[in-house]
Amino acid sequence: MLASCTYFEKDEARKVIVRVNDSYLYEEDINALINENTSTEDSSLIVSNYITRWATQQLLIDRAQLNLPESQQKEFRDLIENYKNELYTSAYKDAVVGRQLDSSLTKSEKKVYFEENKGNFKLTEDLLKLRYVSLEENNTNIEEIKTYLKRFNEEDKEELEKLSLQFKNYSLNDSVWVKIKTVYDKIPALSSNNRDNLLNKSNFFEVEDSLGVYLIYVNDVLEHGQDAPFEYAEPTIEKILLNKRKRNLIKELEKDITKDAIKNEQFEIYN
Repeated sequence: MLASCTYFEKDEARKVIVRVNDSYLYEEDINALINENTSTEDSSLIVSNYITRWATQQLLIDRAQLNLPESQQKEFRDLIENYKNELYTSAYKDAVVGRQLDSSLTKSEKKVYFEENKGNFKLTEDLLKLRYVSLEENNTNIEEIKTYLKRFNEEDKEELEKLSLQFKNYSLNDSVWVKIKTVYDKIPALSSNNRDNLLNKSNFFEVEDSLGVYLIYVNDVLEHGQDAPFEYAEPTIEKILLNKRKRNLIKELEKDITKDAIKNEQFEIYN
């Protein structure tokens, strides 16, 4: 915004509010700072602070242009020009590619990529599949619930759902991989002392705290450093495949725009 207010030639058609050497701040720039809901007192403060910041910046720029070596100033001008060019080209490519990019990916596409690159997806943390129930310590059905939770056949699942109103908290979906940190967050009674139990596949154990008892069954475990499962890697794979599509579209765009420019005699290389 500050940069938009710097003009090296005075525009006679607009009302000047402030001048610093050859730079001008116009009434329209000031008006853009406030709206009809801003009080008179707030408006004055906003405008005053803005003018002071703007003027200080212009003075520093002018002083820098007088005192910095020409080589350094040229370096800055080149950086600014390169940044401007990058902004324009990136915005245009994103706009064109955004209209053409097919973001739909089938499960089979993602699985093929996963199988071909499985070694690239290593776990950076432990993952678990587990089920658990939280209930009062004096619950009269606790032994039955333990049996249902450990055996966990279809009838057991139905019985647990029937008893679920007695549970303070529970999760019976043990087909989804969960980060070990999430397990600690969900079950506050767990501590680092329970890590061995958590990383023991097909293991049932219980922990308790002042609020009650947690019955936990660990169905499956994948430890840090092992190959990640497809379900866990899937979001990353989707990003990779979409990014590959985007890069290919950009290459095609760059090739086509150059070809068209040569055809229309807008681009020539002189020997």
